[in-house]
Amino acid sequence: MFRCAVLLFAALFAVGAAAQVQRNFPPDALRGEIVIDNPPEARLNGNPLRLAPGARIRGQNNMLAMSGSLVGQRLAVHYTLSAHGDLKDVWILTPEEFARRPWPGTPKEAASWQFDRAAQTWTKP
Repeated sequence: MFRCAVLLFAALFAVGAAAQVQRNFPPDALRGEIVIDNPPEARLNGNPLRLAPGARIRGQNNMLAMSGSLVGQRLAVHYTLSAHGDLKDVWILTPEEFARRPWPGTPKEAASWQFDRAAQTWTKP
């Protein structure tokens, strides 16, 4: 009985600890708003765009999300683009991640701001 209680406590602690892990975004990740129309078709900040072949969409829990399950939803995201300009990696933001400001929305902003990888924060010049 004692072993079961210890295992249950350990499992609950592990779940709580996993929920508090900070996701690390790459320095080329930009912030935007995405709407999946008819996969692989999407709109990024109102402009039509395609999901790249093999694109990865990660939900707020950092698990992979299928684009078909997100159709029509307006989502605040961080994203990267492929060499062809398609959406390559997409992270749906948690409220805490969305509150982290500033975050660049264009490559020009990202090139002129400073990124602290450890803190996952941007600083404007």
